[in-house]
Amino acid sequence: MDHTALELIELGAVFFGLGVLGRLAGKIGMSPIPLYLIGGLFFGQGGVVPLGDIGSFTQLASEIGVVLLLLLLGLEYSAAELFTGLKRSWMAGLVDIVLNAAPGAIVALLLGWGPIGALVLAGVTYISSSGIIAKVLGDLGRLGNRETPVVLSVLVFEDLAMAMYLPILTAVLGGVSFFGGLEAVGISLAVITVVLVVALRFGRFVSAIVDSEDREVFLLKVFGSALLVAGLASAMQVSAAVGAFLLGIAISGSTAENATRMLEPLRDLFAAVFFVVFGLNTNPASIPPVLVWAVVLAVVTTMTKVATGWWAARRADIGRLGRARAGAALVARGEFSIVIAGLAVSAGAVDGRLAALATAYVLLMAILGPVAARVVEPVAGAVQRRLARPEPSASPAPAPETPGTDPTNTP
Repeated sequence: MDHTALELIELGAVFFGLGVLGRLAGKIGMSPIPLYLIGGLFFGQGGVVPLGDIGSFTQLASEIGVVLLLLLLGLEYSAAELFTGLKRSWMAGLVDIVLNAAPGAIVALLLGWGPIGALVLAGVTYISSSGIIAKVLGDLGRLGNRETPVVLSVLVFEDLAMAMYLPILTAVLGGVSFFGGLEAVGISLAVITVVLVVALRFGRFVSAIVDSEDREVFLLKVFGSALLVAGLASAMQVSAAVGAFLLGIAISGSTAENATRMLEPLRDLFAAVFFVVFGLNTNPASIPPVLVWAVVLAVVTTMTKVATGWWAARRADIGRLGRARAGAALVARGEFSIVIAGLAVSAGAVDGRLAALATAYVLLMAILGPVAARVVEPVAGAVQRRLARPEPSASPAPAPETPGTDPTNTP
């Protein structure tokens, strides 16, 4: 069979299979990310039915998926909202970093993966999945709850932390010297500062440049701008994903809403390819040796995320049930954990087992997160009612009998 025809057949099978998996995930009320990863493991190296050579397309498509994920995340916020969220949540954000990055770093060091492995796995366990959390909150009708702004503020802080973390990680993975790393971080901070100032003061001009009444022209301008900015950011030693995120922040108002609506199908398509490619590059046989560590990390970081949300909601004077909901909402990990692990694996700077551990961990957390968010309210409510129930009073002691009388007789 012709090579091109074979590639088209394989790509068609991949996309159709992703559609089936996505529908299945919707039927059972969970994120499709775990199923996409499992699909990649099934068809990847060491899988049941290894695919042929479609790497040239899928690799580029997965890079575009990362760019679109971060672009649409940036479109959700304006620069003013970012600054407001940062002021509101900076202390909770620092607690979040300490509690949730530390377990990953400690496990990496225990496994002998060194400082670079510790930096990578710390990011994997730290960052929550904004996409999964937003979907779960919407599905459960909690977007108007008192604790939801607290959850969103923590997510905003995490997104800003990623804007700082990814350039540092990229520089470290690239093997640059200490001074070269400082230079890369300095450039990243300068670019981030300039873009945020431009977005805050001149965001309407950026929106006007990409805006258009023609849907086709608008789509081409926004999509092209995202790829252009991502490429330039990468050339300046700033993560391409961060460049796309900053562009999303700079676009505001109705332009951002229209861009989100038009780009969501593209994001879902290319992001699905990204997760599949990560699974394709992970040998299923490498997962069992690290499965115990993945379970340990899942248990520990579930508790630390719940503690983070509880503490942040408590500072906002929210009741116990709201604190429990806030903590459970932050549990899910997903797309960004895989982005971090994917950067490390593609750079070849970490132990190959890290990809397997990240895959197993995200599979667990992407399933556990939505489940925790759903069950926390009935469980916490039952516990709260039980604690509030008054203790049954002791029965009064019987009156002493009068000598010479029969207590069973009535007068």
